[in-house]
Amino acid sequence: MRTLLLRFGAPFIAILVAQALFPQWFAVRGLGGAALFALVLGVLNAVVRPILEMLALPITCLTLGLFHFVINAIVFGIAAWLVPDVQVNGFLAALVGALVVSGVGLLMSMVVREEA
Repeated sequence: MRTLLLRFGAPFIAILVAQALFPQWFAVRGLGGAALFALVLGVLNAVVRPILEMLALPITCLTLGLFHFVINAIVFGIAAWLVPDVQVNGFLAALVGALVVSGVGLLMSMVVREEA
């Protein structure tokens, strides 16, 4: 249950937080759009992201792991592209969105761990 909450809840809350913090970069049409985005992002993180990380391993090693941010932004951008109710304006917005999702996920995992 906790894993499901983190996998689905973190992106759901994060896209709403990102829209509130950066309205010029993010637009979400309703809670249904945010929920669909969270579902798509979860699937992409489970399927596409490991493949991208494997292919980008040499670049990731050369950049001392900083290329993971780029991979997260790419996956975030793909999820926004697949969900018509979510609009992300550019690569920098996708990078910020991925950072917000990571931060909200970290905070949620800390809260869920304390409750358990």
